[in-house]
Amino acid sequence: MSGTRTEHDLLGTLEIPAEAYYGIHTLRAVGNFPITGRTISSYPELINALAAIKQAAALTNHDLGLLDERRKDAIVAACEDIRAGALHDQFVVDVIQGGAGTSTNMNANEVIANRALEHLGRERGEYTALHPIDHVNMGQSTNDVYPTALRIATIHGVNTLCGAMGVLRSGFEAKAVAFHDVLKMGRTQLQDAVPMTLGQEFTTYAIMIEEDQKRLAEAILLISEINLGGTAIGTGIAGHPEFPERVCTHLNRITRLGLLTASDLIEATQDCGAFVQLSGVLKRFAVKLSKICNDLRLLSSGPRAGFNEINLPPVQSGSSIMPGKINPVIPEVVNQVAFEVIGNDLTVTMAAEGGQLQLNAFEPIIAHSLFKSLTHLVAACLTLEEKCIRGITANTAHLHAMVTHSIGLVTVLNPYIGYETATEIALEAHRTGRGVIELVRERKLVPEAVLESVLSPETLCRIHGSDQHLERSHMD
Repeated sequence: MSGTRTEHDLLGTLEIPAEAYYGIHTLRAVGNFPITGRTISSYPELINALAAIKQAAALTNHDLGLLDERRKDAIVAACEDIRAGALHDQFVVDVIQGGAGTSTNMNANEVIANRALEHLGRERGEYTALHPIDHVNMGQSTNDVYPTALRIATIHGVNTLCGAMGVLRSGFEAKAVAFHDVLKMGRTQLQDAVPMTLGQEFTTYAIMIEEDQKRLAEAILLISEINLGGTAIGTGIAGHPEFPERVCTHLNRITRLGLLTASDLIEATQDCGAFVQLSGVLKRFAVKLSKICNDLRLLSSGPRAGFNEINLPPVQSGSSIMPGKINPVIPEVVNQVAFEVIGNDLTVTMAAEGGQLQLNAFEPIIAHSLFKSLTHLVAACLTLEEKCIRGITANTAHLHAMVTHSIGLVTVLNPYIGYETATEIALEAHRTGRGVIELVRERKLVPEAVLESVLSPETLCRIHGSDQHLERSHMD
């Protein structure tokens, strides 16, 4: 198909490429918002959510006697085509746009209408047979369609992220099992503290991730409340009074999500608090993930002049001028994702705060920020597990030597020799460079049998209970 077709709106007429499924409203938006160069088709879950909403609306309007069966079937078929992956390239408006998402909604209305016209045996643009607004958008407004689509797409994104977090958590749990009896020194404020095991250190990372998986599950409950049927400001004007309840039922059948119609649609139309809550949880996870990567970079620092406690798998050369140098590039890239997510959270916060009266016009930037955070965190989790955590090894002999020579061992012996004597031993060890155990044995301060018991990994780190928990968790 070549050439153009003419379409009109309140501003006049435009020539639309004949092969395009979008129409005049979409084309104007493409010209008006040359912002990021990234179209809404970059987020397939958002496109699928829009199609699911339009499909549910068509079914509802038919139930209510407002839409005839032929048009209903054509719209439903078009929506199913899109949800199967077709025509996503026709969603061409920029992700950042003015108008509270109107351009996104109109892009969906036009693509669905023109595809439905084909199902009716008509040409694209024959809107007298099936109209983008009168039929596809019947009983709806951008102000309830766009936030509902954002919520549906976000739920899918969160579920994907939770899966990726589970992969990363399992990676840490596997290493915790492998390192369950590898003694090392724990540190506080980068100073020697008391002994622990490398397994305990990696267990902590797994637990940190698990905690935020639970927080994300809680955030989904808030996101699942929709305002579809509220139309312009939540009063339901120009819509059927039974539309909200009926369309939610159809939408749940299509998406298989536990969506709920908000008890107050006016409040739900203007309140972006659920997005702020979700973004805050993503930021929380990003902060913790970045902290973990900081630890991995520090623990692997060296190999001669750093901590050198663990080895990260080498994945590429580290320098164009220093031969043989290997850098912790995987933790570094994850750090950068975390920095981005933290910035995205501020964007979401300001956009939610910027709403006025009965509508928030800034949901497109909320959507863009949340989708970036979700997709990049998914990639970061999977990359970190595959390219880094899976291949970590421990420098066991070096770790053991640091424990036996650490002044921090006096803390363990404090109950047996007293604080004053322990302080004297610590100062002498620090002054002479000798080991704490060596000095305790020399002074015969503790019977050898007691000393051996106290210095066993089981006593030093109390690893029995944690071992069993780790093994059960890893098997699960």
